[in-house]
Amino acid sequence: MRILVVCGAGASSTFVAQRVRRAAHECGLDHTASASTARSLPIDIDSADIVLVGPHLAAEIDRIRDAAAARSVAVVLLPDDVFADVTGTRTLALVEEALRVRQPADTI
Repeated sequence: MRILVVCGAGASSTFVAQRVRRAAHECGLDHTASASTARSLPIDIDSADIVLVGPHLAAEIDRIRDAAAARSVAVVLLPDDVFADVTGTRTLALVEEALRVRQPADTI
């Protein structure tokens, strides 16, 4: 599973990506997680199975979902308190839930 975490400038997405990657590893899951910015998303989305969108990009969620739908990539808008998830386990649970309920070519 290739997880792409998107934020405005890349700083906060780096922290979330590191945490969710560590949580996945600790659960024995073969997930990768990388950080991206809203600006580089059109390029980076091709290397993702799911995109986690920082809460501060909520105003751009429809545009992101449209781009993701064209590539059959799931999208999850992260909650406002995502940065308090220091272990990444809650964020990983959001990923797993999104993938569990996702139908092919649908987005969350």
